[in-house]
Amino acid sequence: MPARTHHTATTVDAAGGRVCMGVVGAPHGVRGAVRIRTFTDEPAAIASYGALEDEAGARHFTLQIVGSAKGDGMVIAKLSGVADRDRAETVRGLRLYLPRAALPPTGEDEFYHADLVGLAAMLEDGSRLGTVIAVHDFGAGDVLEIARDSGQPVVVPFTRAVVPVVDLAAGRVVLDPPEGLIDPPRREELQEPA
Repeated sequence: MPARTHHTATTVDAAGGRVCMGVVGAPHGVRGAVRIRTFTDEPAAIASYGALEDEAGARHFTLQIVGSAKGDGMVIAKLSGVADRDRAETVRGLRLYLPRAALPPTGEDEFYHADLVGLAAMLEDGSRLGTVIAVHDFGAGDVLEIARDSGQPVVVPFTRAVVPVVDLAAGRVVLDPPEGLIDPPRREELQEPA
């Protein structure tokens, strides 16, 4: 089964209705440029959304992409109001937010990471497994990390086969995991018959 598609934003500020679009990293050079870890499909797209704001919503920044950086989702950018290396150091670690309503709508079977985090994870039989706490892509496609109501967290592939239902309105995903994905085989099942 093909993987479901995803879009930006790994962190959501539910109270403020905002999504984290990136995090400012180390300065780059002496003219105020910084490395930014983006949470957009295309790293340079972070500059196309207009002004981004800090966590408090007090400061607003426009971005100008000036280069790419090594690392997945990294760009080098100038932030408005940051003109030198000293000032760039003061914004290191700054999380850049955008109102959720400013993001373009998703297509059918497309989801923003921020919309998935916090959903209840249910099994097909109606029992509750836990809550989606993160969406990761380690290179082989998206996976959902689920904090189980009891037991250790579990990671499941975000495919139509394993997650056949994503119901944002109801606040849930429904899982149909293959045997052994959520619970490892019991010891007696691993022993070969004599």
